[in-house]
Amino acid sequence: MSDHTAPAVGNELFLHNMRALWRCDPELALRVDAVNDDERIPLEPTRSSAWTARMPTPDGRNTYLNSRYDPVAEAGHFAASIPVEGKYCFVVAGLGLGYHVQALYERLRGDSFILCSEPSIPLLATALTCVDLAELIASNRFVILTDDDKTRLHERLKRYNTLMMLGAQFVRHPPSMRIAEAAQGAITKAIAEFVTYMRMTLVTLVTNSRITCKNIAMNLVNYVTTPPIDILHNRFVGDPAVVISAGPSLSRNIDRLGDLKGRAVLCAAQTVIKPLMQRGIVPDFVTSLDFHEMSRKFFEGAGDLRGVHLVAEPKATWHVVDDYPGPVSLLDNSWARLLIGEKLGARGGLKAGATVAHLAFYLAVYMGCDPIIFVGQDLAYTGHVFYLPGVEIHRAWRGELNRFNTIEQKEWERIVRNRPILRRVPGACGEQLYTDELLLTYLEQFEKDIVAVPRRVINATEGGVMIRGTEAMRLSKAGERFCSRKIDPTRFAYRETTRWRDDSRLGATRAELSRRIEELDGVVGLCEELLGLLEELDGLTNDPPRFNRRLIRVDELRTRVQQDSRAYRMVNTFSQLAELRRFSADRRISTVESDQIERARQQIARDMDFITGVRDGAVEIKPILTEALERLRRTESSP
Repeated sequence: MSDHTAPAVGNELFLHNMRALWRCDPELALRVDAVNDDERIPLEPTRSSAWTARMPTPDGRNTYLNSRYDPVAEAGHFAASIPVEGKYCFVVAGLGLGYHVQALYERLRGDSFILCSEPSIPLLATALTCVDLAELIASNRFVILTDDDKTRLHERLKRYNTLMMLGAQFVRHPPSMRIAEAAQGAITKAIAEFVTYMRMTLVTLVTNSRITCKNIAMNLVNYVTTPPIDILHNRFVGDPAVVISAGPSLSRNIDRLGDLKGRAVLCAAQTVIKPLMQRGIVPDFVTSLDFHEMSRKFFEGAGDLRGVHLVAEPKATWHVVDDYPGPVSLLDNSWARLLIGEKLGARGGLKAGATVAHLAFYLAVYMGCDPIIFVGQDLAYTGHVFYLPGVEIHRAWRGELNRFNTIEQKEWERIVRNRPILRRVPGACGEQLYTDELLLTYLEQFEKDIVAVPRRVINATEGGVMIRGTEAMRLSKAGERFCSRKIDPTRFAYRETTRWRDDSRLGATRAELSRRIEELDGVVGLCEELLGLLEELDGLTNDPPRFNRRLIRVDELRTRVQQDSRAYRMVNTFSQLAELRRFSADRRISTVESDQIERARQQIARDMDFITGVRDGAVEIKPILTEALERLRRTESSP
């Protein structure tokens, strides 16, 4: 191609690519469109008439973005070296001029997609002038990230969460790494942390779905008799809040929190309620969401909790909610609404919390507090310890302690048990700290949440990891600046005027729950018939006429199972693993080449596995709902 014709063809191709980019990512398209022609990277023709370009490296040298002979063939070899079986997300560090990304795209199957990091907007603008990427961009299977901004990253990738969890392949484009290794490394690290965050979130959801649903069912008696949190919405607008967590750094400031009582809204995680109460510090609110019965230990022997308002997710163990002596509000829950209907079940709610500390933060936001001050939010093993001194686990260790087995030793053992997932991170005070992948997911969630709320967030932990979006400050200084005046006591007056127990809806709740049990029996019957038909179909794959005739009835029953939306959604929530396995099987079928008969057999196996999961889930739910029904009856009949 001659120099005379290159610019015209380049502009035409650029506009072609930009039309696709404007439709899919207008924010990035705006930034690319702002690149002047003289800011683009100078192109050089290769022997194959494709393009290459030279760019400077940080050490003062230059490197070519691709082959000076045949960039297309080189890209084909690069793409062929990447294993694609069983992978659904390909994280490519570096766009270059786009040849290798285009070649990889041509190898993708099913829903697989490419996530490409490219920090240079001028280079991106240059690539769009010389390689036709319009089909790739328009496919919604190509995402470009230009920095490690976590808010933008979460927003762009949330639709691909499950695919990334099922299998992500990280690929480095060597020339791109030579040009901008630091920037590429930062973006890749942010993506890897996102994958870890999603994996942890999904694994937790699948693992805990059954016990979570059981807790919600057992809590129905409290769900319909206690008031919602609507009375708290914007109640403390303009008042500061202190979110108190049980990180090891809390020991530095826990005794100062008493001075803030009445001058800030004290929102405590359940893990710290006992150490606070033992010091005579009575928080205004405590949050609970943990599913395990052991959570009741956080409250046992804590003292007089009648002045502390418990805000709990319905998935919290009912042993905590049943026995709590003070005001209680349970949050809105979609599974509770499935069980008893919208009329009985709808109420105010908060975002689902990853931890009780997240829930306390969401509560402070909901109440209108500003600023919100973090204390004890380490998210790391500050001082090489796991817990604040005096927490419940230390009591459990008492029988094991001696001069050879100290609390410090037990703390370190607790940390090193996580050795495979330990990570070193920069601390808020400039030191290097140990944390782990689970705590990093909590950090990821906090940073995402903080950016999303228009409130000032102060990190007064005085230890732990750096939390992006917060302003680091000593608690003493934060108290002087933001907690100098007393909160209007009338804002707490709702506690005296609210009816904290109302049994009037127990009968209607019991009737709704009885109907759900009957619906589950119907789902089990449909699944049994459908499994018989699927087994019959498996033997008819070599007889297409008979196969198609029986398939009509299979499709009819499959539709009925899914159209019975309430019962199906109940089971689907309870048995998350069945849905995940079906999703995974669909992805495998779409990415593996096979003949029509083999594909039909794979689809039948997938359906049998899924319908078996639905049937088994319905069978498992029934005794749980029956027990919840009995709890409602006992409460309704008690004086």
